Amino acid sequence: MKRYSRVFGYLGKYKTSIAWYFVAIFLSILFSIVSIGMLAPFMNLIFKQDAIPDVAKKPDVGVMHWIKEQLGGLINTNDPVHALGMICILIIISIALKNLFLYLSYRAMGPIKNGIVTRFRIDLYNKILQLPIGYFTEQRKGDLMSRITNDVGEVEGSVVGTLEGWVRDPLTILINLTVLFYISPLLTGLILLCIPVMGLVIGRLSRSLRRQSGRIAIKAGETISIIEETLGGLRVIKAFNVEAMLRNKFHGVSTDWEDARNQVGYRKDLASPMSEMMGVAIFSGILWFGGKLVLSKGIALDGAMFLAYMGLFYNIIDPAKSISTAFSNMQKGSAAIERIEEVLKAPVTVDDNVNGKKAETFNSTIEFKNVGFKYEDVDILKNINLKIEKGKTVALVGSSGAGKSTLADLVPRFHDVSSGELLIDGVNIKEYSLHSVRNLMSIVTQEPILFNDTIASNIALGMSNATQAEIEAAAKIANAHEFIVQKEESYNTNIGDRGSKLSGGERQRMTIARAVLKNPPILILDEATSSLDTESERLVQDAIDNLMSNRTSIVIAHRLSTIRHADEIIVLQKGEIVERGTHNSLIAQNGFYKRLVDMQEVK
Repeated sequence: MKRYSRVFGYLGKYKTSIAWYFVAIFLSILFSIVSIGMLAPFMNLIFKQDAIPDVAKKPDVGVMHWIKEQLGGLINTNDPVHALGMICILIIISIALKNLFLYLSYRAMGPIKNGIVTRFRIDLYNKILQLPIGYFTEQRKGDLMSRITNDVGEVEGSVVGTLEGWVRDPLTILINLTVLFYISPLLTGLILLCIPVMGLVIGRLSRSLRRQSGRIAIKAGETISIIEETLGGLRVIKAFNVEAMLRNKFHGVSTDWEDARNQVGYRKDLASPMSEMMGVAIFSGILWFGGKLVLSKGIALDGAMFLAYMGLFYNIIDPAKSISTAFSNMQKGSAAIERIEEVLKAPVTVDDNVNGKKAETFNSTIEFKNVGFKYEDVDILKNINLKIEKGKTVALVGSSGAGKSTLADLVPRFHDVSSGELLIDGVNIKEYSLHSVRNLMSIVTQEPILFNDTIASNIALGMSNATQAEIEAAAKIANAHEFIVQKEESYNTNIGDRGSKLSGGERQRMTIARAVLKNPPILILDEATSSLDTESERLVQDAIDNLMSNRTSIVIAHRLSTIRHADEIIVLQKGEIVERGTHNSLIAQNGFYKRLVDMQEVK
């Protein structure tokens, strides 16, 4: 039950609803037993009118005894036909009350089930927001999407959906068995002997079901990953004529998913009929054995009471069947819970330090002191010593994989250093709260990150108090205002998924406008113009120049022409600083930077 501890933890919020649920379901079960319990007194008192049984004689069976006593009085004081009508009315009332309380139990349980599923989704989403950037380099986006959609949906249907059954059905069986035991300890003892056999069979079936359910979750993640990659890469797919290859790949994964679902379906569908067959077999055995005892007077039950006993016994077959189905569903859902828990328990390697110092302003320097960074025991950065003065522009240059982006990612604490220190204004960056550190910065990346919302909302991201005038002013500085006002709905234009309704240059200028509006003291520009055409690059570069004015900037660029005027250029190779200086001084050194410049023919 360990894997369900989170579900039980969520229940604490719903103590009042759970209490109402128990009251309602108990009364529902009680009135169900009362309606069946009327069967024996009804038969004895209506069809055996020659003698009213002495209710003081054994067996004294609690509820059954009380019902016989009350109905006996009803018959003795009324015409039998009138009494029959009264009994029918009582049966209708008891069934109505049973269903009323059953409905009230559903009303109490509904918010509990929906609340648990919502908590799962929210906690999973919040965890994804907390996890460091490095976590997502090892995870397929489609697999994570599958966990937050398919796996949570599986938990909803297989675990939370059967939650009320785990309370109602065992309680129904327990109360009915208690009454059955009072009626006949012998027959009830035989029933109890058969229960472990049923449990053994259902248990073996459920273990197999859990293994196959894990396979379903994996295949669902693979399928969503392929869909996500296809939608994001349609231009390349069509340009390279690889539709057939991807079609075959998707067909293979979908077929495997189908096979896994079929295997689970076969086992899941077997649980209910198997448990029903075993229940009916036990019912028939008790009917035969008990009937023999009644006929031979070997048991202190008359025919009517035995019929009531069998009615109560039959009343527990459906709950027993439901428990076996719920158990198989729980095994199916446990695989989904394990996949969700993998994310929820993933270590958050960057400590938020909510109660740390507040980095209100940036006053002097960003300093890397003997900084090293490892990922999975591989050195990505080594012995980095770098001081960036306020208002200066530092460019990071190097071949692919040299560690440029990783070095820049340390500043907003997307990663934490493995060794050494990163200081802002002489204070270790870890001593500041994460939120306050990131408040000092804006990032403009090579691939613009935009959301399916209006232009205004994208520019004002994280700046909920920004006025329309401030948004437009930022857009003008970013050379974006002109194309925005040409749109049919101007700043209220929806830009589609990831800004799909805009050109590359327009998207980039939107992200620059966002950075301008935030007005941070520190800028990180990650290859912000490397993917643009000449005209777009000119507009974007002008916007960047406006943005960088009087700010501390860390720039990563493959187009070395964009960083010629940087105050310092840091040349990285295999995670280490191999050269540093201005453009002219590095050219004079005739080293690695000079070779990069020569390859790009920068004069």
